[in-house]
Amino acid sequence: MTIRVLVVDDQAIVRDGLVTVLSLMPDLEVVGEAADGAAAVVAVDRDVPDVVLMDLRMPVVDGPTATAQITTAHPQVAVLVLTTYADDESIVTALRAGARGYLTKDAGRVEIATAIRAVASGQSTFDATVGARLVAQLAGGASPAPAPAAPVELRTRFPDLTPREADVLERIAEGRSNPEIAAELFLTVPTVKSYVNQVFTKLGVRTRAEAVALVLRS
Repeated sequence: MTIRVLVVDDQAIVRDGLVTVLSLMPDLEVVGEAADGAAAVVAVDRDVPDVVLMDLRMPVVDGPTATAQITTAHPQVAVLVLTTYADDESIVTALRAGARGYLTKDAGRVEIATAIRAVASGQSTFDATVGARLVAQLAGGASPAPAPAAPVELRTRFPDLTPREADVLERIAEGRSNPEIAAELFLTVPTVKSYVNQVFTKLGVRTRAEAVALVLRS
């Protein structure tokens, strides 16, 4: 299946580079590009891509605002942030707006393509820098903490979750796929899917990105 991608960045040289790189991937098709968030919203309405590769800081309408408008009007469209910024505020703002993944511009072409495929299939994905900050947020500190601390914190904040559901939520927030969670927790993939659905129901969210945004709220 071909994944249709819209590239959004205010720098023409960055857009041109991304379009060139993505066009070399046999399963990816660039259906358009936009230089600001307002143009991105119009392009999504017109072309309805599978994935929007979205910069954050742009003129006219910024990335988070455009992301919120896109995901509200077209919930089936996945937004993958690709930006220079990896500070907590930028990450949280993007995820709250509905972004399904977050990469920095240090990412290589293979990593970007892999992330596009992941969000197109309904997964959330984060690069190593962003993942480390998410772990730190989960642990309530400024730097990554040992993994066992996070489920305890999550069970305190979300008392309706069982210990196993908190384990699953922790790994969702770290960007793990269902097969990765299954391998880490010694569960089957269908069992993990069941836990994920239970977590979403208890948290009142629909997507992995919404779950991560809820976890990151202070």
